[in-house]
Amino acid sequence: MAQLLVLSASTDKEVLPALGFLSHRIRYMAAEPANLVSAPGHDLIFLDGRSDLAGAKSLAKILVTTGLTAPLILVLREGGLAAVSGDWGVHDVILENAGPGEIDARIRLALSRRLIAEGQDKIHASGVVIDEASYSAKVHGRSLDLTYKEFELLRFLAQHPGRVFTREQLLSEVWGYDYFGGTRTVDVHIRRLRAKLEDLDTLIGTVRNVGYRFNLSEEDAEMADAGY
Repeated sequence: MAQLLVLSASTDKEVLPALGFLSHRIRYMAAEPANLVSAPGHDLIFLDGRSDLAGAKSLAKILVTTGLTAPLILVLREGGLAAVSGDWGVHDVILENAGPGEIDARIRLALSRRLIAEGQDKIHASGVVIDEASYSAKVHGRSLDLTYKEFELLRFLAQHPGRVFTREQLLSEVWGYDYFGGTRTVDVHIRRLRAKLEDLDTLIGTVRNVGYRFNLSEEDAEMADAGY
């Protein structure tokens, strides 16, 4: 069940009549930019463009430029389809007389595409999820309290699982060429990372007299060998 926001000048339930037959939670708001500041939480937005195409286009662009992350579906009459183009910023269009099955399918597809897009900003490796967009990391759902450099070090190693990096290479890649500290800082950050990973501390392996690497779990390693 998704939380849906319907933006319409009429704020009535005739925007998509068949929407009422579905079990999603629906909120209706007037399609005005000022109202967007106090908009309730939502997973997807339906924007009513049936009678005011110019207004719908303008509002769609405002939503996109202000950082909209939820999928935006434009509701139209048949005649309005010819006016829509890619620069509107909408993710999909639907006709006002669409049935419950079509509406539900479009909602599912839009939410699935959003999850896929979000997943492209994340690294999944052996129980660790690294979100590059928010600079955060989790282990089996538990958030890790990482400093910026600890996060950068974990991300870099996880991006190259199994590959061994010397301390000098890690200094260059994570700290940069202009860092004048010694390689000991790498050891310190590795030790802190391992402590925060707790029972998954063995993910960061030591190769004696060489450096460090990110170890894949047995399951992930088998999948990698199989080409998945």
